[in-house]
Amino acid sequence: MIEHFFQCPYCWEQISMLLDSSIGNQNYIEDCENCCNPIQIECFFDNSELSDFRAINLEQ
Repeated sequence: MIEHFFQCPYCWEQISMLLDSSIGNQNYIEDCENCCNPIQIECFFDNSELSDFRAINLEQ
Protein backbone atom coordinates (compact mmCIF):
# COMPACT_ATOMS: atom_id res chain seq x y z
CA MET A 1 0.00 0.00 0.00
CA ILE A 2 1.17 3.48 -0.82
CA GLU A 3 -0.27 6.77 0.38
CA HIS A 4 -1.01 9.24 -2.41
CA PHE A 5 -1.99 12.90 -1.92
CA PHE A 6 -4.10 14.80 -4.46
CA GLN A 7 -6.58 17.67 -4.74
CA CYS A 8 -10.31 17.03 -4.89
CA PRO A 9 -11.62 18.23 -8.28
CA TYR A 10 -14.66 19.78 -6.54
CA CYS A 11 -13.53 21.48 -3.31
CA TRP A 12 -9.76 21.61 -4.07
CA GLU A 13 -8.88 20.30 -0.60
CA GLN A 14 -5.84 18.07 -0.41
CA ILE A 15 -6.83 14.54 0.53
CA SER A 16 -4.92 11.30 0.81
CA MET A 17 -5.76 7.85 -0.37
CA LEU A 18 -4.17 4.46 0.19
CA LEU A 19 -3.52 2.68 -3.10
CA ASP A 20 -2.85 -1.04 -3.42
CA SER A 21 -0.19 -1.46 -6.08
CA SER A 22 -0.56 -5.25 -6.08
CA ILE A 23 -3.94 -4.98 -7.86
CA GLY A 24 -2.57 -3.28 -10.97
CA ASN A 25 -4.42 -0.59 -12.90
CA GLN A 26 -7.60 0.56 -11.17
CA ASN A 27 -10.70 2.57 -12.07
CA TYR A 28 -13.40 3.22 -9.48
CA ILE A 29 -15.52 5.92 -7.84
CA GLU A 30 -14.94 7.17 -4.31
CA ASP A 31 -16.50 10.07 -2.43
CA CYS A 32 -14.32 12.98 -1.29
CA GLU A 33 -13.77 12.75 2.47
CA ASN A 34 -14.24 16.52 2.73
CA CYS A 35 -17.15 17.52 0.43
CA CYS A 36 -18.65 14.04 -0.24
CA ASN A 37 -18.82 14.50 -4.03
CA PRO A 38 -18.09 11.41 -6.16
CA ILE A 39 -14.63 11.32 -7.75
CA GLN A 40 -13.65 8.91 -10.50
CA ILE A 41 -10.25 7.55 -9.52
CA GLU A 42 -7.93 6.14 -12.16
CA CYS A 43 -4.51 4.89 -11.13
CA PHE A 44 -1.93 3.09 -13.20
CA PHE A 45 1.06 1.11 -11.99
CA ASP A 46 4.28 0.07 -13.66
CA ASN A 47 6.23 -2.61 -11.76
CA SER A 48 4.21 -1.84 -8.59
CA GLU A 49 5.08 1.88 -8.80
CA LEU A 50 2.45 4.52 -9.43
CA SER A 51 2.95 5.82 -12.97
CA ASP A 52 -0.22 7.92 -13.38
CA PHE A 53 -3.09 9.07 -11.14
CA ARG A 54 -6.26 10.90 -12.14
CA ALA A 55 -9.01 12.31 -9.93
CA ILE A 56 -11.87 13.19 -12.27
CA ASN A 57 -14.88 15.44 -11.63
CA LEU A 58 -17.93 13.45 -12.76
CA GLU A 59 -20.06 16.56 -13.31
CA GLN A 60 -18.02 17.88 -16.24
